[in-house]
Amino acid sequence: MTTVDIALLGATGFTGGLTADYLSAHLPAGASWAIAGRNQAKLEAVADRVEKAGGVRPSIISADTGNPDSMSALAKATRVLVTTVGPYVKHGEAAVKAAAEAGIAYVDLTGEPEFVDQMWLKYHTVAEASGARIIHACGFDSIPYDLGVLYTVEQMPEGVPISVKGYIRAGGTASGGTYHSAVGAFSRVRQASRTAGERKRAEPRPPARTIRGAGKIGRGAGGKGWALPIPTIDPQIVLRSARALDRYGPDFTYSHFAQFKTLPMMVGTIAAAGVLMAGSQLSLTRKALLSLKSQGDGPDQATRDKSWFSLRLVAEGGGKTVTTQVSGGDPGYTETAKMLSESAMSLAYDDLPTVSGQTTTAVAMGDALIARLQHAGITFRTL
Repeated sequence: MTTVDIALLGATGFTGGLTADYLSAHLPAGASWAIAGRNQAKLEAVADRVEKAGGVRPSIISADTGNPDSMSALAKATRVLVTTVGPYVKHGEAAVKAAAEAGIAYVDLTGEPEFVDQMWLKYHTVAEASGARIIHACGFDSIPYDLGVLYTVEQMPEGVPISVKGYIRAGGTASGGTYHSAVGAFSRVRQASRTAGERKRAEPRPPARTIRGAGKIGRGAGGKGWALPIPTIDPQIVLRSARALDRYGPDFTYSHFAQFKTLPMMVGTIAAAGVLMAGSQLSLTRKALLSLKSQGDGPDQATRDKSWFSLRLVAEGGGKTVTTQVSGGDPGYTETAKMLSESAMSLAYDDLPTVSGQTTTAVAMGDALIARLQHAGITFRTL
């Protein structure tokens, strides 16, 4: 079988379709790529659509996450495997396993901490031995935070304690796939906690450095609005990059917040999250919640055009304060497809550090991916 540079699993889904559109339009001259899945007719329709729009037509590979042999063949047929097939805790393992065993690069869009921890426990050592690079959270979860903190830290003095506070504001609409992943994650809080504990006990920490997360409810960036600590996957990814890279200093702290204009807005968000959490615990109410959105649903172009995100990062250390901003358009879909695609192309075409195992965007791609995203219209700047 001919090997392609990049293969995309999930191109017939909502975010996968946007990723296919972006890749077909931005691949370098002479690049080769494929789309993979079970439904040949739907894959042909995607290939026809992107070709009609002037993009590079992909080849098609038959693959099914329920068929290990087909997933192994897919991994052996590409240099970089991209997957948008979620919820990942249900459907994601087959692609990670195949990539880890084949020794290739792998990227996804997961924001599910339990899945990432499960994959580290099962496949990190396999990937280290094969030379595979397994990189999760290559969309809005968690590239703005991971690369934004790297961009900020690189402007700080070296060899000093550094603290960074991140404040995210965004406007957008969730797709059905994202909603289903969120409900699924809320329903598995106990399992996720157990898996996180197992990973913490097994994963080594840097012996001579201190890396920690922090944060409590208070005023927002610059004393404006209100800041709510959010226990998403994003601070976990940032702290893993900090543990791996000495540039973050001997003592590094990251605090991660959602910023709100008013106190009632913050309180309303807490209440809504509580309702979703409670409803996700019982099978009957969970089924009702899931019925509210189909997994294939997503915001239309007009809605995405009005969506945005802005992350402000404030770093202190060595007597210096640096404030930076990472910002862009529609966070969950347009920019996520862009981030995922540029991550895949960075792995396929850029001169990158030699790393293997489960790693992060900051460690594996770092400044090369920041430069790509800046060129693609996502802003990284010092205020």
